[in-house]
Amino acid sequence: MKRFTSIRADFTASLVVFLVAVPLCVGVAVASGVPAELGLVTGVVGGLLTGLLPGSSLQVSGPAAGLTVLVFEAVKEYGIGALGALVLAAGVLQLTMGALKLGRWFRAISVAVVQGMLAGIGLVLIAGQLYALADAKAPGSGLANLGGMPGLVTATVGSGTALAALAIGAGTIAVLVLWPRWRRAARILPAPLAAVALATTAVWALDMPVARVEVSGLLDAIQPPGLADLGRLTDIAVLGTVLAFALIASAESLFSAAAVDRLHDGPRTDYDKELMAQGAGNTVCGLLGALPMTAVIVRSAANVQAGAKTKASRVLHGVWLLVFAAAFPAALGVVPVAALAGVLVHAGCKLIPLRELRPLWREHRGEAVVLLVTALAIVTVNMFEGVLIGLLLAIAKTAWETSHVHLEVDTPEDEDEPVRVRAVGNATFLRLPKILDQLDALPAERGVELDLSGLRHLDHACGAALTNWAEQHRRTRRAVELVS
Repeated sequence: MKRFTSIRADFTASLVVFLVAVPLCVGVAVASGVPAELGLVTGVVGGLLTGLLPGSSLQVSGPAAGLTVLVFEAVKEYGIGALGALVLAAGVLQLTMGALKLGRWFRAISVAVVQGMLAGIGLVLIAGQLYALADAKAPGSGLANLGGMPGLVTATVGSGTALAALAIGAGTIAVLVLWPRWRRAARILPAPLAAVALATTAVWALDMPVARVEVSGLLDAIQPPGLADLGRLTDIAVLGTVLAFALIASAESLFSAAAVDRLHDGPRTDYDKELMAQGAGNTVCGLLGALPMTAVIVRSAANVQAGAKTKASRVLHGVWLLVFAAAFPAALGVVPVAALAGVLVHAGCKLIPLRELRPLWREHRGEAVVLLVTALAIVTVNMFEGVLIGLLLAIAKTAWETSHVHLEVDTPEDEDEPVRVRAVGNATFLRLPKILDQLDALPAERGVELDLSGLRHLDHACGAALTNWAEQHRRTRRAVELVS
């Protein structure tokens, strides 16, 4: 009886996840500049392959909004034919990292950097999809998209077609926001599917002249990488994109796993095995020329909340995606692009941690600065370099905060006795100016006994500077003694 209950719960949950996944898979693909069917292919692989592998039992994998910007830039730079090679190489890199037991180390990445990365992705995603809301073509990069907003507004106001598309997109966003408040309906039909279905119905009923998703057929959309595409992996710039795919997809998947673990009482995630499962999925997606995959918190949370008990629910959701993609591909051709843009604008807004930013600024201002700088760097530069800037800033902040050192000064009343100075803490080059300023402020006519035994850490630069200080001041004071 218990087993039957588990099977029924997994079956029901798989249908819910399938209904959530369809609009997201298609929307991410369209926003990435690739055929809509490739998003479904990645969703199928995420269910049928990654879903079967060990790692995290309840989180669901598929194409994610978090990689949309990076994929769009890669397709624009190298062409859609090279996408499979990039994803394949990223998958192999993930498999290697998992085999080397590096999965758990992703938990050491600063949360502020991850939140900043997601916020930056959200901002770039929103900026790009605002053009799709009006059936317009985005200029390209994040800054160019932001700079083109005034022109977009002017063009939209003067075009009836653009206003019609905007109405559909805005209506989709409104349904996404309001639908979950109607709890009875939300339990039956997920908000993304309800929003897209209502938008599609409105466009059909009113015969609105808006752009619709272009359908090429499942088999026609699959483009395995050729030898020429694989040969491009020797290019340094291409390898940088591969590294960005692998690191960002891995970080997003493993952080998602940690979040999903907090939602249920079942088995905890094995991070190394989960990293290998994601690598296997991306390797197959690369061979099929599909989008890269990550574990997706939206689908994973829906899976848990729908009552899933085992990994069977995510595997079944892959089966339903395959059936849909194979049997009803023409159904995608009636979906308005503006509706999918509305889904992604809503998803992009949810990536920006506005609620967490204010308390973070009050309690950990340095972390808030890391978050903001990472997000702005992604918007102004690019994804990979923005994340690197965030990581370097987080490391610098940590180094600064951990290098606390203070001097305990004891000045005896007898002027013949030396001033006793005891250094306590971690003395690094970051605190060197402060240390030297305090030493230079000691009475010039008194001897000094500098005790370094209270230091937990003394780096080479600081040690050399203190030795030089002692040598320089022995000529002007009675004595300078270093005690280690």
